[in-house]
Amino acid sequence: MVDEQRNRQFWLEAALIFAGWTVFGLLMANQFHMQAELRGRPVSWAEALRPNLLESYLWAFTTLAIFWLARRFPLERGRVLRRIAVHLVAAVGIAMARAAFMVELGRRVDWVGVRIFSRQFWGSSGQNLLFYALLLGIAHAVLYHARYRERERAPERLAAGLAEARLQALKMQLQPHFLFNTLNAISALMHRDVEAADEMLARLSDLLRMALDQRGMQEIPLKDELEFVEKYLEIEQARFGDRFSVSTAVAPETLDAVVPNLVLQPLVENCVRHAVSTRLEPTHVDIRAQRIGDMLQLQVCDDGPGLPNVPSRPSRGVGLANTRARLEQLYGEAQRMEFSRPAAPSGLIVTVEIPFRVQQPEAFPEPVEGVA
Repeated sequence: MVDEQRNRQFWLEAALIFAGWTVFGLLMANQFHMQAELRGRPVSWAEALRPNLLESYLWAFTTLAIFWLARRFPLERGRVLRRIAVHLVAAVGIAMARAAFMVELGRRVDWVGVRIFSRQFWGSSGQNLLFYALLLGIAHAVLYHARYRERERAPERLAAGLAEARLQALKMQLQPHFLFNTLNAISALMHRDVEAADEMLARLSDLLRMALDQRGMQEIPLKDELEFVEKYLEIEQARFGDRFSVSTAVAPETLDAVVPNLVLQPLVENCVRHAVSTRLEPTHVDIRAQRIGDMLQLQVCDDGPGLPNVPSRPSRGVGLANTRARLEQLYGEAQRMEFSRPAAPSGLIVTVEIPFRVQQPEAFPEPVEGVA
């Protein structure tokens, strides 16, 4: 990734350098053309362009070399005299190389007209040294500006790194929590129906495979999150049988929207723990998703006993607290997680709203190879 970024930066810099020298060459060619007409000895545009563009592109390659030397041997405190000596030697070497190139080209191309090395070298040495100093100064200005921007971005990168580390810690906390609860559900079923428990273990295997496929990903498409929740619900429905039913109402345009990984599972698990498992009456859970303006709204509703007084920020268990913390880390103030009563006599509605955003499929990592 770093090498790719450096390559892009190099080619962008090279393109800007060649574009700048091309403009310079065109301006010099236009000046040469106009002066020739004023002297009464007009020349064609081709005759004006050829030598000036040749000189400009030769300086473009020279500029790339000088910029590299500026980065390799910057004029820094404590090393100025030694680095000046290095650049003086480099300036003479570049001037000699330019003279040798022009002489060799002059032997093959008539309009170049350069034939004698000493005349070319000494005749252009003053200009070469002046241009080298000027380009070296520009290179240092670019270098110091890049370093200044780097220092400016360092606190932002540190903050982003800390936020990412916190998100990873929260996710690592949530995954074992989910796994242990699921294993407890299987353990409870083992005493009643071994065959059903065995089937639940197979479904847990599917869940773990999906979790491995999504490792390292803070956000995934809603359709993948729904698939994960469906696998989890299959385990819980096998555990509770007719006491637990689920329905979904998901708007098609929301399926490709990105959501935090494992955002719905803790909400559904909250319904199982506090609505389904606490009573013998059948409990229904409804999962909804819709787009409201620029926001994606997710809701998990149940018709269980609900919460006393329904506080807007209840802190029940690791899953809900973890989910709220991850939402705040990912979206800051641009998110909402609230608890409310439905219109029915009892129950609970958990609402999550986050910015509606769609990513291209290739933005997500490929599944882990070798996981059967």
